[in-house]
Amino acid sequence: MKSLMTGAVLSAAMAMPALAADEVRLQLKWVTQAQFAGYYVALDQGFYEEEDLDVTILPGGPDIAPTQVIAGGGADVTVEWMPAALAAREKGLPLVNIAQPFKSSGMMLTCWGDVGIAEPADLADRTLGVWFFGNEFPFMSWMSQLGIATDGKSASGVEVLKQGFNVDPLLQRQADCISTMTYNEYWQVIDAGVGADELVTFKYEDQGVATLEDGLYVLEENLSDPDFSDKMVRFVRASMKGWKWAEENPEAAAEIVLENDATGAQTEEHQKRMMGEIAKLTAGSNGALDPGDYDRTVATLLAGGSDPVITAAPEGAWTHAITDAALN
Repeated sequence: MKSLMTGAVLSAAMAMPALAADEVRLQLKWVTQAQFAGYYVALDQGFYEEEDLDVTILPGGPDIAPTQVIAGGGADVTVEWMPAALAAREKGLPLVNIAQPFKSSGMMLTCWGDVGIAEPADLADRTLGVWFFGNEFPFMSWMSQLGIATDGKSASGVEVLKQGFNVDPLLQRQADCISTMTYNEYWQVIDAGVGADELVTFKYEDQGVATLEDGLYVLEENLSDPDFSDKMVRFVRASMKGWKWAEENPEAAAEIVLENDATGAQTEEHQKRMMGEIAKLTAGSNGALDPGDYDRTVATLLAGGSDPVITAAPEGAWTHAITDAALN
């Protein structure tokens, strides 16, 4: 009888469906590329599965604004730059930074070396390519600190060319300088046949106006839900495991990214080079936001003269609650 009951219990247990893993939708800031390798690695290596998570990674693109996606309920967590997140928060979208995988900024201005630009003051009376959709905020703050207006070319002003997500304005001499990232567009210029010695670059980090990039953000109201917060703890823990794996295995991480690129637009050479550069930006971060980096970002955004990116220091814009639970 005992063995019969045991068999019945086992049969019933085997017949019961397994509990579904908790779903998490992650909205990326841009298309599938090594900039987001840590998340693809975490998916590929089973780190999310180990945390009982079913993660869907949603690629971005030129017509996708992460803040709008999460505001509309299309994602649970999004990758965003802090200037855009804080600007959105001030306008009423209560985004909260729950983790900061990127320690350093990869943003820079890349200029032709034959137009007489040797230092930031030489940028006046030039045409400069600038990304928008929230990416313009660090640039605008930098120009304000330099005392350079952005309403047209003059001895103390620049013409801002709304730059698409390519390097054509520089290659076609439509702009003297364009926005580039150390891991992406700069190398597109080089791959187009331009020598590094033909260019002058200004890294935002070196100019003291670097702002935090590629943080993880959620809606503040969701953090009051214990189940949601628990999911984010597990998500951050697995994601940071993915990022550190990617740092240690950059070529393999690039291959994983390529396997997840449904468009087939990325090349192996470019993604491996990008991953090498990305590893420099995530190095030094365990995922927890550095308050000093946050304060520097806020100070840069407030220093906007008559048109600052944000008008007051935010409150409640970040939390260590998730990373404290995930990493300790």
